[in-house]
Amino acid sequence: MKTTLFVMCFLCATAALGQTSVGGSVLSSEPRVFRMSSHQERASQRSVEQEQDLLEKSHLLYARGERPLWEVASNSYVMPLGDVARLLRKEHETAKKATRVWEN
Repeated sequence: MKTTLFVMCFLCATAALGQTSVGGSVLSSEPRVFRMSSHQERASQRSVEQEQDLLEKSHLLYARGERPLWEVASNSYVMPLGDVARLLRKEHETAKKATRVWEN
């Protein structure tokens, strides 16, 4: 407990020294002016013009002879989890048991 308290006091003291002008760097009190870049072309008022499409040009593609995936893909059989558990239990029952038990 004493060690933790000492470490915390030491860290606070070093942080306080780091904030003074003697130990750390001095910050300038000059104000910094931040200027936003302006986009006059888009922000100004204009008369109503023709609409502009912002979306990418995309077209629907269709070809003859295409078959849907459900006609082509083969169905894969997935064994239910309960059947897997029963199969593992049967394998465990028929597995070879140890004949000797070593105790140290």
